[in-house]
Amino acid sequence: MWQRISPYIYIGPAVVYLIIFMIIPVVQGIQLSFTKTPLVRPDGGTGVGLENYSRLLSSPQFYNSLGATILYTAATVIFAVAIGAGSALLLNQAFKGRTIVRAIITFPWAVPTVATALIFSWIFNRSDGVLNEVVGVLGVGQQGWLVDPKFGMAAVVLTSVWKVMPLVMLVVLASLQSIPSELYEATRMDGAGALETFKAVTWPHIAPTVRVVTLLMTIWSIRRFEIIYLLTGGGPVDTTNTLVVNVYRQAFSNQELGRAAAIGALGLVLSLLVTVVYFMMERRNAAKEA
Repeated sequence: MWQRISPYIYIGPAVVYLIIFMIIPVVQGIQLSFTKTPLVRPDGGTGVGLENYSRLLSSPQFYNSLGATILYTAATVIFAVAIGAGSALLLNQAFKGRTIVRAIITFPWAVPTVATALIFSWIFNRSDGVLNEVVGVLGVGQQGWLVDPKFGMAAVVLTSVWKVMPLVMLVVLASLQSIPSELYEATRMDGAGALETFKAVTWPHIAPTVRVVTLLMTIWSIRRFEIIYLLTGGGPVDTTNTLVVNVYRQAFSNQELGRAAAIGALGLVLSLLVTVVYFMMERRNAAKEA
């Protein structure tokens, strides 16, 4: 009897947590997206059907937010995964002081997000920022890194990559260290070079991990709010006004909870599409390996 019910008892708290803190809020958010609800009267909304969605899909601002989200997500994921995986490959080698270097590179992940935003606000500061001091030495004039539309997106991407890259490195490094050393010894005996060894041994073992961490980084980047809002507030000129920042603006600046919920629902659809594509690719890879 106990053996039959014990698994349900063990997973019960997790299921309850998911229902209360994830499923119910998502359902309520979707319901809210079909209403016109002012912020000052959150219980006094009136049903408007698909009006919020039709207004969004005909709004240039929404497509600007969607484009900003895709650009921010793509740039952050590409650079974070590439730099993180490359760092993991380097730190998997034996050299003096490796432990200290690993600890230093891991540091950004331990820094609170708000502190990260404050640090980079100082670095990018127009009047006395470190970056302007550096480019000044090179003969380049002061730049408004956070207020110039040409640099705003690059600034938040750089900050985000600095923040999340260590996690990618740690996950990939753990995968690298799980590869049996006998496989490397066998390839050396066969006379394989470094590139051949990477293709035959390293990449097949870490590829699933890289794909998973890419999926996680993508979803996290789509929903990233703090760094973007604290650095630029969605500016300059809406160049960093991602979907999540737009949700905040609609809810607390325009006081339109229904439209904010509709944007959030469309953002959820975007995340689900990414997840579906990932599992389709995984199924195709599994079919090839079979």
